[in-house]
Amino acid sequence: MRHDVELHVNGLTTRHPVESRQLLVHYLRDTLGLTGTHVGCDSSNCGACTVLLDGVAVKSCTVFTAAVDGSEVLTVEGLASDGEMSPVQEGFRQCHGLQCGYCTPGMVVSATGLLLDSPQPSRAEIREGLEGNLCRCTGYQMIVESVTWAAENGGPGPAARAHADRAEQAGQR
Repeated sequence: MRHDVELHVNGLTTRHPVESRQLLVHYLRDTLGLTGTHVGCDSSNCGACTVLLDGVAVKSCTVFTAAVDGSEVLTVEGLASDGEMSPVQEGFRQCHGLQCGYCTPGMVVSATGLLLDSPQPSRAEIREGLEGNLCRCTGYQMIVESVTWAAENGGPGPAARAHADRAEQAGQR
């Protein structure tokens, strides 16, 4: 069965017919071409597909596109503002929070969601907040340092704040 779905992705309205069982990760990648959202495991274990959905970090491989009709979605591509990386993206650059980079989009989006909810998290809270994201390359120390840097240098960033504000105004957050 097909459904006409309207989503607000990275601040832009999108409208497409989708199959009932199409996952949000595939809508973002295949329909919209937003390939920063990675498919890592197809079983919701790795977190590489994490996006902000109505201001909350979710694994987009666990969400049916048709079920979130009318929602606000923010992907890693939408975090930059006016050509400038978000503080979280910059934190990963400054503190070398990535190696191969495959998990990085999911980590960055999860960290952004964490900073929306907890602007000054402790290192333990950062580790707990990133629990659902796996990195096969690092020991997570540089990732925690990256999120700490971001918390001290602007938090989630203007695009994420605007996304959360839109979701809140729509009564979705």
